[in-house]
Amino acid sequence: MDAEMGRKVAKEKEMREWCVALPKVELHAHLNGSVRNSTLLELAKQLADKGIIVFEDVKDVIMKNGRSLPECFKLFDLFHILTTEHDTVTRIAKEVVEDFAAENVVYLEIRTTPKNNEAKGMTKRSYMDAVIKGLKAVEAVDVVLFDSNSRTNDTLACTPTIEFDGDTMKKRIYVRLLLSIDRRETTSAALDTVNLALELKDQGVIGIDLSGNPVVGEWETYLPALQHAKELGIPITIHCGEVANRKEIQAVLDFCPQRLGHVCCLNDAEWKKLKSLMIPVEICLTSNVMTGGAPSLELHHFADLYNAKHPLSLCTDDCGLFSTSLSNEYYLVAATFGLTKPELFHLAQEAVHFIFADENVKKSLKEVFKHAEKRFDDVV
Repeated sequence: MDAEMGRKVAKEKEMREWCVALPKVELHAHLNGSVRNSTLLELAKQLADKGIIVFEDVKDVIMKNGRSLPECFKLFDLFHILTTEHDTVTRIAKEVVEDFAAENVVYLEIRTTPKNNEAKGMTKRSYMDAVIKGLKAVEAVDVVLFDSNSRTNDTLACTPTIEFDGDTMKKRIYVRLLLSIDRRETTSAALDTVNLALELKDQGVIGIDLSGNPVVGEWETYLPALQHAKELGIPITIHCGEVANRKEIQAVLDFCPQRLGHVCCLNDAEWKKLKSLMIPVEICLTSNVMTGGAPSLELHHFADLYNAKHPLSLCTDDCGLFSTSLSNEYYLVAATFGLTKPELFHLAQEAVHFIFADENVKKSLKEVFKHAEKRFDDVV
């Protein structure tokens, strides 16, 4: 029995390491929810020293893995306080990119809500400037931030090289930004966010996201801004079906954005419509189970969509908040649904088709996966 357990542990370790080595594409990652626990702890201590928060109220939650939903909301409150400082936003953005790159994410779309805070002298533009400054400060890897159709691809910061089967390659990550419309915002504020996305299109901003508390706000409030984005040719992804709001789910499907996030609480007719529209879905396994959108990993709608050959990509949502990683999400798919290594590789590879960056970036990423095939002996 001990020998059998040892083989099982070794097999799990090998699969987890394989999932880390696998090149991956991340399309649904919230900046503030991806903060390192160590950074949260350090910044929380600083806030406590200033008398802004009580450190003991958040210390245990920060240090805990497998947080409950109420504990997650407590951290959300902390995120909102932290991100009122430009320097903190810059630091978080830098570290988030470094962390995704460290687990071989080769393309990353980060979404964040531009914030106004008059007391801190923060505008939506200055907030985004702080985010972009963080991306440019990354030194651990090469960051490619700009689309080649708007300006020359800039490789930011020279890095050490890594070797694959004798081939020397620079470790590189393509990073793009999505501006999130928060469901608490007014129509005017939502339109401001879309216009800012247009203004920053040469700085790596390539899309619009609708997110926030799913029980707050009305679809009609954000529709003018989303239509404006569509008219401008800005790609759109929408959080859909986090709660069973029949009217809004139908409206979102009718709007037909380029991608959808979560899609947990759909009824049979809505599932049928989603599949007929073939809108790519950003799947967030751990997040959906922890927030109650899916009853369990085993009963997650990933299996139904995957078996139906629906376009989808595995994502983290909030890797810091939910104590996960994109590598872990791939491992969970293998362990829960029995996907083989070739199937996991194909799943990661297919996500390239759903990115919002231009065709030149897609071509580069396809080359990354083509090169990776030579390194993965068990992928054919």
